[in-house]
Amino acid sequence: MTVETPPHVVIVGGGFGGLAAARALKPAPVRITLIDRTNHHLFQPLLYQVATCVLSPAEVAAPIRHLLRRQKNTAVEMTEVLGVDPQKRVVSVGQPGLGARSVPYDYLVLATGATGSYFGHDEWAKIAPYPKTIADVLTMRDRILKLFELAEIEDDPGRQQGLLTFVLVGAGPTGVEMAGALATMTRATLKSEFRRIDPASAAYSKTLADRTHRYLTRMGVEIRTGARVEHVDEDGVVINRQRVGSHCVFWTAGVHASPAASWLAAETDHAGRVKVLPNLTVPGHPEIFVVGDTASIPHEGRPLPGLAQVAIQSGHYAGETIRRTLAGESRLPPFRYLDKGNLATVSPTFAIFEKGRWQLSGWLAKGVWAFVHILYLSGFENRLLVLLVWTWAVLARRGGARVIEDPSYARLESAGERS
Repeated sequence: MTVETPPHVVIVGGGFGGLAAARALKPAPVRITLIDRTNHHLFQPLLYQVATCVLSPAEVAAPIRHLLRRQKNTAVEMTEVLGVDPQKRVVSVGQPGLGARSVPYDYLVLATGATGSYFGHDEWAKIAPYPKTIADVLTMRDRILKLFELAEIEDDPGRQQGLLTFVLVGAGPTGVEMAGALATMTRATLKSEFRRIDPASAAYSKTLADRTHRYLTRMGVEIRTGARVEHVDEDGVVINRQRVGSHCVFWTAGVHASPAASWLAAETDHAGRVKVLPNLTVPGHPEIFVVGDTASIPHEGRPLPGLAQVAIQSGHYAGETIRRTLAGESRLPPFRYLDKGNLATVSPTFAIFEKGRWQLSGWLAKGVWAFVHILYLSGFENRLLVLLVWTWAVLARRGGARVIEDPSYARLESAGERS
């Protein structure tokens, strides 16, 4: 008597889309291998709060193995994907230069996400980091705190002001929320801790088009809409031929899809996202699904944005479609996206929420924002910790995690000399 081997589903990416696909396949008679280059799932909507000293890294990250510990049909591998051979149905994994091995699949779900896009100027990445990983936001946090330390010992008011000028490039929710978090950090958290500078005088420049314009302006954020960043260097940025001096530039202006398209030799949109069929499969390969930020999913005439809810819904759909296909169902509906609204927070007491014609702002929207983000956080412990940290931050008007990881001033010392 032979034992039939269950179909093998390989999921690449342990973000929102990959986890949603794996969880949808929990009751299915399949063997799942989830591959990610890290061992943790990262709650990226709150990464900026690590950069601005509100949360610690462990509060926005959870081990993937722990999250899937009760899912007996799933194994997790921490390794790098080097390529995909759709004809042979194998995924090549390993470390570049150290050899590779092949992982065969019956179904493949690509949920590899996206990276920051510098629009052809990748050399700006070291100067203006994009908040995508824990390493990125820890670098950003160090840079912010070091500039305040340098400003504390700077006697020249002009140089001091130069050290306290922050530039955020980007018009999306991340840019808005980070601008508000930086303003809150300087005006409330650090106000009582520095003696020779007034943190409330720190200036911010940001290319932004958002309905929170007036609120951010009152918080000390200088807003420049319709501005084009032409150059970024260690002394600041050039916007519409005008230089804005800054030694702390952060980039939230856009994303570019991961290299999944090159693995498949598939057609892409302008952002490098794979153009998929209505059932989220790659044309000519009904066994390959592409979800989340990696996929260009048409919706009302344009691709869906790179949001967590898009990744979760598309990942769940892919997993559910595989399960139903294996159960013998042939007439399956195409993917339908349910818009649950857009949220952005600006301060501990102010947020905005929009869904169609429904609009909220202020405390009530802040409550909705907090509830939604805690709901989608992975792990009960993280949800409880973040709720406690946020409550304490509002009541005590102070954040935590103000730890400088790398005590070397390096480039920042020379920045102080040039200010």
